[in-house]
Amino acid sequence: MKQNSFAFILLTLIITTALLSCSNAGGRLQSATGPNDTASIHFDEYEHDFGKVVAGEKVAYVFTFENLGTGPLVISSASTSCGCTVSKYNTKPIAPGGKGSLEVTFDSSGRNGKQTKTITVRSNATKPVVLIRLTGEVLSGINN
Repeated sequence: MKQNSFAFILLTLIITTALLSCSNAGGRLQSATGPNDTASIHFDEYEHDFGKVVAGEKVAYVFTFENLGTGPLVISSASTSCGCTVSKYNTKPIAPGGKGSLEVTFDSSGRNGKQTKTITVRSNATKPVVLIRLTGEVLSGINN
C-alpha cells in the first residue's frame, strides 16, 4: 500500500513539473512571434464626409490603415451603428508595417437629412477598439 502511495506522489510530481516547464517565468504562454510583439492600428483618417447624397443612392468609401506595431495585426470584427452600412475588411493577419483596408457602403434609402454612422473596429492591437465615422447629408430629391 505504501508503495502505491509513493508511486502516486512521484507520478504527480513528474506531471506537475512537466506542465510547469511548458510556461515561461511569468506563468503565461508566449506567442510564436515573441513575448513583446504587439500590433498597433493607425487609420489614415478616422472620419469621411460624403457631402450631399441623393436619397436612395449607395455610396462607398475605403478607409486605409497601417500596422505600426511589432506583431501581426488581426481585425476580428467591424460592426456598424445601423444596418445601412456594410463592411469589407482584411481577415488575414497584417504584418508589421503592412497596410490594410476597410470598405464601408452607405445606403441612403429611407434616410433624410444629416447622417452620422459609426463603425467599430475590433482587433488585437494595443488599442483593441477603434471608432471610425461616415457623415453626410441625404437630400430627399434631385433638385436639392
